[in-house]
Parts: sequence; structure tokens; C-alpha cells
Amino acid sequence: MTMIAIQDSAESEVSPFADRIVDEAVRQAEERGWQAVRLSEVAHSLGLPMSVVLERFRDKDDVANAWFRRGWRAMLATKPDTFDDWPERVRIEHCLQAWFDTFAAHRRVTVQMLRSKAHLPHPHTWVPMVFDLSRTVQWLREAARLEARYGTRRAQVEEMALTSLFLAALAVWSSDTSEGQRRTRRFVEKRLKRGESWMKWVPGVTHRRHHAEAQL
Repeated sequence: MTMIAIQDSAESEVSPFADRIVDEAVRQAEERGWQAVRLSEVAHSLGLPMSVVLERFRDKDDVANAWFRRGWRAMLATKPDTFDDWPERVRIEHCLQAWFDTFAAHRRVTVQMLRSKAHLPHPHTWVPMVFDLSRTVQWLREAARLEARYGTRRAQVEEMALTSLFLAALAVWSSDTSEGQRRTRRFVEKRLKRGESWMKWVPGVTHRRHHAEAQL
């Protein structure tokens, strides 16, 4: 399976205003809800012509895509020097939590974006959302430095397990108002510990578990 680049052909460097547009759209969504955001009003607030907005974003869903790419980047951010020595479940937890932490300050708006994408009468948003979920899991595996190569039985099992984990954790996170997202963290930790016990029976790679456990 070929990894898909984080950015599409319209990279953020094409427009120096891209991040400003996304931030302003989210700011307005905090005030009135994501559904009520209009790109014309975003452009007006920033003092930009609509043509500048169109150069980077085809529509509001494109703005949401740019918002979620920040989660991918957070997962792929620089890791601690000892990261490779951590158990797989700890590496996964670290990367997955990085995704949630990225959007914690704007959880309500982020959930609204996801619900808008999943709106069934709009197949142009929910169909690509399925592929975005796959990309998120792919990047999670890359960020966590899982050893199984794509296409192997173990990698396929990992992708199914991580997809299930991500969706379940997302459901918890969407209503998690606990300090520091403790409820989500506990949920992810518990699920990963449970999954670790049966994943060791799936053939594929030799783990460095004994050495890694000693590091904790």
C-alpha cells in the first residue's frame, strides 16, 4: 500500500494566508457554529478578497480538511529520543493522544466539522471522509513506527484494530469535558492494554517488548 502525502497539490505554502483563513473560520465557528460559517465572512474579517480564499480552499469542507491535517502533523511531530524503545501500545497512545490534544481547545467545533462531513445527503463530503479515516490510521501506524510492513497479515490486523480504536476513542472524546481529557486517555490506555494481549498472537514481527517494558 502506498502512503498518501499529507498535503494535496494545493500546499499551504501556495498561500501565506492559509493558516489565517483556517484559524478565522474556527474562531467564527466557536461563536456561531460550524454550519453558520461563511467563507465570504471569513475573507471580510481578514480583509482579504474572496479570490485569495479560493486560491487555497475550494469550499468550507476544504477548510475542514486543512484543520484535520494539523492532527496528522501532530502525530508525526518529533518524538523523544527513547521513543523507539517504548512498547508499541505506548507509542500508539502517545501519537493518538497528540491528535486529540491538537483539537482539544476547539473540541466542539471539531466535532461539528466531523458531523458535517458525515451528513448523508452530501456524498461529496462523507465518501472522502472514509478515505481520510484510512489515511489517519496509516499515518498513525507510521507515527508510532509499527514494524509490520503494509500488505502483511499483521499490518492488516493492526489497521482494523486501530480504526476501531480511533472511532471508539473519538466517540468518547467528542463529549469529554474532563480536565486534560482524562476520560479519553483512560479509555485509550485501557483498550490498548487489552489489545496488546491478543495482538502478540498475530504473526508478523519480532517485538522488543521485554527491553521496552524495562524502560517504563
